Amino acid sequence: MSADKFRFPTLTAVVIANMVGTGVFTSLGFQLLDIRSGFALLALWGIGGITALCGAMTYGELGAALPRSGGEYNLLRRIYHPAAGFVSGWVSSTVGFSGPVALAAMTFAAYASSIFPDGVGANMQKLMASALLILLTLVHATNHKNSSGTQVIFTILKVVVILSFIVGTVLVVGTPQAVNFFPAPGDGTIILSSEYAVALIYVSFAYTGWNAATYLSSELENPQRTLPWILITGTAVVTLLYLGLNFSFLYAAPMDAMMGQVEVGAIAAQAAFGETAGRLTGLVLAMLLISTVSAMTMAGPRVIQVIGEDYPAIGVLGKKNSNGIPATAIWIQSSVALLFILSSTFESILVFSGFTLALNSFVTIAGIFVLRYRQPDLERPYRTFLYPFTPLLYLVLTGWILGFTLVSRPLEALFSLGFIGSGLVFYWLAANRLSES
Repeated sequence: MSADKFRFPTLTAVVIANMVGTGVFTSLGFQLLDIRSGFALLALWGIGGITALCGAMTYGELGAALPRSGGEYNLLRRIYHPAAGFVSGWVSSTVGFSGPVALAAMTFAAYASSIFPDGVGANMQKLMASALLILLTLVHATNHKNSSGTQVIFTILKVVVILSFIVGTVLVVGTPQAVNFFPAPGDGTIILSSEYAVALIYVSFAYTGWNAATYLSSELENPQRTLPWILITGTAVVTLLYLGLNFSFLYAAPMDAMMGQVEVGAIAAQAAFGETAGRLTGLVLAMLLISTVSAMTMAGPRVIQVIGEDYPAIGVLGKKNSNGIPATAIWIQSSVALLFILSSTFESILVFSGFTLALNSFVTIAGIFVLRYRQPDLERPYRTFLYPFTPLLYLVLTGWILGFTLVSRPLEALFSLGFIGSGLVFYWLAANRLSES
């Protein structure tokens, strides 16, 4: 056992902590704009969980066969071409982290403002979100004082709060909302609609992070054996938490009260526990989101740093300060996140980020077929359960989501594709001085 390596509990906690953040505390309000069936709404989270599990099992094989930190940046450059890895790293290190960081900071502000009886205005919420982001950026761009060991504590706290909320809601609410959680006539039509596919983008975003351990696999004890089970365990736990949490939201609060709202957790808490206790619960949920912003502000820039180290033409991205911190990369990511906060609506960032990340993982999952064809003799300590059904199911479900989003929300989808195209331009510029070991 090496003292300088992460172990199974720590990286499982990283997976859970990265997944449980903004999406589950905000998505329901936007889903309720088009979907009013309790069964269809919970089915969203079930489908999202199944998709994420299929992805986790597939990434388990890819990560075990190609063990190195960097996530999709490492996998795609080795499966397809260095250009694919570069573009994926470009997406992960900018939109992949900056978008979720912005959303988590905005959600923090929305929940924190719920403690005031009359709330606060949109501009004040943006100011609160920006202040949190800048403060955490200053902390993480300075030194290593924030220990990675605190990740397990933060994760346990998150899980305990969520379980307490679910159980407390069921015990306290005397008259639950008249919501049918069993299939009813018309649910099939809802599930096959374009609105449902777009709603799945919100869910897909909420499940983002099931692949988090692949960003740290070089620092994991025996990654070829333990990485697949870390991904699967973390994703399964979060799926159950998400189903329970959304059930409790719908059980406690009227749909009309949550429709189109960001802070659905605070609304449900007030409906379940009363005005004062509900506002306090909203503040607790806001505090949990600080760790989400902090974790992504700390982890995301490491991808930018690795790209800078691999490509001398943009080597400035990999520069470290006197304390060994990639301060330049941290400030770049936070600057993009700050731009999102100040210039975009919550929903547009959610759709844009969700579409971009789903497309990134779609290409990576497809890589399992390419790798098995090109390198059939490659050592694979773990093989994807129920292959090829598992990756194919992921590709079908994700492809359906991406297709309908492109049709229903073309502005965000086309902007995402344009952003990916800009990564190819940067690769072309950087590759002129490519010097990889």
